[in-house]
Amino acid sequence: MYKALCIAAVLAFSGAPAQAFADVLVARVSLATQTMTVSMDGRVIHQWPVSTARRGYVTPRGSWRPKRLHRMWYSQKYDNSPMPYSVFYNGGYAIHGTGAVRQLGRPASHGCVRLQTGNAARFYSLVREVGAKNTRIVVTN
Repeated sequence: MYKALCIAAVLAFSGAPAQAFADVLVARVSLATQTMTVSMDGRVIHQWPVSTARRGYVTPRGSWRPKRLHRMWYSQKYDNSPMPYSVFYNGGYAIHGTGAVRQLGRPASHGCVRLQTGNAARFYSLVREVGAKNTRIVVTN
């Protein structure tokens, strides 16, 4: 507690914004609307359609930091399916590109968050740019 108070005092004295400790990049995935909204420094910069878990599967709800990134990954669980621009955030769950773009905007995956590949590439680049420790992925109903 003392450390937090000291940091707050230093920020107040230095004139640094309180947002200095906020996440720089936030991806909010809405299962209800099948969209992912990306914000940087609190400002929405992208909103994209996604596909999350179809019936019989689950996309976990919660809040995570990215754990690992792969420009190209192949699913070891689902027939070596390609997962371009993968940002893994919770075990085997990732945000990644897909060729199944006609299904975007409705549940269709085994649990991952699928994006149009160009959008996945953009998100992957943003995470690399700001760093995983400054990125938050939030999945809500």
